[in-house]
Amino acid sequence: MGILEGKAILVSGVTLDTSIGFHVARLAQQEGATVVVSNFGRAMSLTGRVIKKLDPVPALLEVDVTNEEHLAGLADQLREHVDRLDGVVHSLAFANPETALGGKFLTTPWSDVATALQVSAFSLTSLVMACKPLFADTASVVGLTFDGRVSWPVYDWMGVSKAALESTSRYLARYLGPEGVRVNLVAAGPLETLAKRAIGGADEFNNVWADRAPLSWDPKDMEPTARGVVALLSDWFPKTTGEMIHVDGGVHAMGA
Repeated sequence: MGILEGKAILVSGVTLDTSIGFHVARLAQQEGATVVVSNFGRAMSLTGRVIKKLDPVPALLEVDVTNEEHLAGLADQLREHVDRLDGVVHSLAFANPETALGGKFLTTPWSDVATALQVSAFSLTSLVMACKPLFADTASVVGLTFDGRVSWPVYDWMGVSKAALESTSRYLARYLGPEGVRVNLVAAGPLETLAKRAIGGADEFNNVWADRAPLSWDPKDMEPTARGVVALLSDWFPKTTGEMIHVDGGVHAMGA
């Protein structure tokens, strides 16, 4: 019996089989969960194709976290497939690569900063609150971050957004804890996702990890990160909330 046996999990942000969310969904199913996935817009067709690699093929919902109508209708959409939710995976982020990433930090217009913050940080709250009517007696929310405690080359306003995401998770942990909801993050090392490929100069991260990870790091291997997420979704961390678990080969703990 798997560690998610009988649980229902929503995994957002599944686009390609290189998405962290895809591997979380795959592993969650292997561990016994009923999985529902979400995406929106033009990416829906990509998601529809890639989830055919999962067994069983999960239900696919369209959820734009900046669309109030989508959020308001999410609980009803979910009820068509599950009678409750035991977990939510937030694997969502966006910043305009032309203006907000790649070393353009000092000239990014507020409109693009606002979009990055809404999609990458505020959406944790909006998604969780949209799902909250289906939460069981206890529930686990897990988000994905790239350690926002420090500044990174070329990461710019996405780095600021991840710092905001990390703070948001702690406040959600404070306010939702009395209702049995745990909120945690996994800080992954650099992975070869669609989002990473959109950042000019992001390959520099691979060199940093190759030099500094004591456990080594393979940017093409999503499994360690997915395992971290699934572990936090399970009942094996019943009193852990507001935490950020590093799955980065140990780089976060190393000095220069």
